[in-house]
Parts: sequence; structure tokens; C-alpha cells
Amino acid sequence: MPGTLGGHRRACIYGRLDCRAARQAIARGGYVRHRVFFLNEADARAAGYRPCAVCMPQAYAAWKRSMHSG
Repeated sequence: MPGTLGGHRRACIYGRLDCRAARQAIARGGYVRHRVFFLNEADARAAGYRPCAVCMPQAYAAWKRSMHSG
């Protein structure tokens, strides 16, 4: 397995491997060439990625709050 989380290189978003939004994007094509994988959430955040609002809503909300708090 390449990692526990998948991400989109251009959008800098990471999420679960079973994410509904990511699976839909993969089915439409194009998304796969920008796919990256992370071992864990800490690695994804260290790489500058943000959580997916669809499959990780709590992590996304926390990230969004942190962006507004400075």
C-alpha cells in the first residue's frame, strides 16, 4: 500500500483513500496523474496539504479555523 492517505498534488488536498469526492474525480479521469500518497496526516500537513472537506470534515473545520486565527 502506498500510504494511508491520498492527495491531489495541484490542489494540495489530502483525504482518506475511500473518499467519495476523490473516487468520483478518479472515475472522470485526469485526477490520477496528480495523485500522491502520505503515510499519515502529519506528513500531509508537513508537505503543505490541507484536509478534504468531504471525507475529513472535522479535520477540515479545524484547519479552516486555524487559517482564520492567524
